[in-house]
Amino acid sequence: MMAEARRQLARDPVMRMLIRRHGPCVLAPHGRSPYETLTRAIAHQQLNGRAAEIILARFVALIPDARFPAPAAVLGARTTTLRRAGFSRAKVRALKDIARHTLAGVVPTRRACRRLGDEEIIERLMQIHGVGRWTVEMLLIFTLGRLDVLPVDDFGVREGFRVAYGRRTRPTPKALRAYGERWKPYRSVATWYLWRAASDARRQAK
Repeated sequence: MMAEARRQLARDPVMRMLIRRHGPCVLAPHGRSPYETLTRAIAHQQLNGRAAEIILARFVALIPDARFPAPAAVLGARTTTLRRAGFSRAKVRALKDIARHTLAGVVPTRRACRRLGDEEIIERLMQIHGVGRWTVEMLLIFTLGRLDVLPVDDFGVREGFRVAYGRRTRPTPKALRAYGERWKPYRSVATWYLWRAASDARRQAK
């Protein structure tokens, strides 16, 4: 699948250059459920990775007999208890809303996701407090392994496009979405290469 993605993306000369520079795309979905992925995403919002992981460790420790707190346990937990783990009131509200929507079946299981298209998943999950389109797009790429997702609001993707394509300014989301039509059905793979271009530019700027 990835070999076919590289072959098709290489029709774009800039993508061909990025593929030669960075080698095979190593995107691989992790095994977490959509529920756990969304919960972890809320913890990471507006925090650096280390701080978020400390809070998540405290959160998991609240229910030591489980690998990760179940939706029912989160919904039944007191706000003050979740706050002690380090979550803000807004994040506690989001965590409980994720749990509530999971129990209601709005947040699908990994198995149920197989029957749902990308946009359908986005529409369902954006009903949840604190969950925006970008968060769901990351879930589609890194949890479900969807290959045709282009997160046009992502700073790194837009910056990577600017650098790789020699533009003075980053493209607007609308312009990037239009340009990205040529990368279908492997826009997630193109996204990975644009992230690599942005990372290279940051290293060279240091």
